[in-house]
Amino acid sequence: MTTISKPSSSLPQGFIPVMLTPFHENGDIDFEGLKALTEFYIEVGSAGLFANCLSSEMFELTETERIAITQTVVDQVAGRIPVVATGTFGGPIPEQAEFVKRIYETGVQAVIIITGLIAEETESDEIFIDRVNELIGLTDDIPLGFYECPVPYKRLIDSKVLTELLKSGRIIYHKDTCLDDKEVALRIKAGESYKFGLYDAYMVNAVSSLRAGAAGLSCIQGNIYPELVVWICKHFNDADRKEDVEKVQQFFVDCMEIVHAAYPTIAKYSLQKRGFPISLYTRRDVGVLTDDLKKQMDDLLLQIEALQEEVGIVSIFKKDLIK
Repeated sequence: MTTISKPSSSLPQGFIPVMLTPFHENGDIDFEGLKALTEFYIEVGSAGLFANCLSSEMFELTETERIAITQTVVDQVAGRIPVVATGTFGGPIPEQAEFVKRIYETGVQAVIIITGLIAEETESDEIFIDRVNELIGLTDDIPLGFYECPVPYKRLIDSKVLTELLKSGRIIYHKDTCLDDKEVALRIKAGESYKFGLYDAYMVNAVSSLRAGAAGLSCIQGNIYPELVVWICKHFNDADRKEDVEKVQQFFVDCMEIVHAAYPTIAKYSLQKRGFPISLYTRRDVGVLTDDLKKQMDDLLLQIEALQEEVGIVSIFKKDLIK
């Protein structure tokens, strides 16, 4: 069992991908595929991993499966990089607290709170703050994080709310989806005195957020072109690469629509096209991956390859990542 202690450090700076869950064609979890995918994320340069998240189809997993995929990732990583995972899925706060503890026992560095599952959409920020503080009080010294998940609804934590919750000293991660670069800067400012990192999910603001002090990026695009996301985290402030940075940032803007279409199925398709042995099976109803969408992704993959070559990225990929 993991020893629980107060956060001694923040998560590393860089790219923390929101992990996919590979399935077999019969709908069962492909655990060997998950191990291989974990290796892929590490090899492309990820600073950490976010397991059991929306991209993982967490709401379509049973409690047992949520524990199992998180444990599989933690075991496969074997301490090389930190792992965080979702630990709140609705219901009374004491029940959510118990599952937070179960997820933490897998060995993750922090357990993530889904903001839209702590208070109803019609309930006030004061109620939200009270319930988060209740959860904090029931979860020993477990390091925590927030995810402004769009499901069941997107509850944003503005800088004022974040300031109140950071006082606990327990919040080390925030997956930001406010889409507002000015508000992102305020949130980063609020966390300056804490072991806290904001990881932006909105790639349109990737460079502006990183320059404002974001710890990194935590975006779905990392399941399609992770090398470019890792590259921008390293070079966003490199004066010698200014033109390349602008070019990569503009690419992020230009391809926003296609990466969200039929996601995460389209991300699994992109991995298939790169040679990764993953099924397109997706438990979540995300719409049909049409022939037109496949053609758009095929074209995008060619653009990605050309852009990576232009900025000097050597794309690494092995069909047999697990030896």
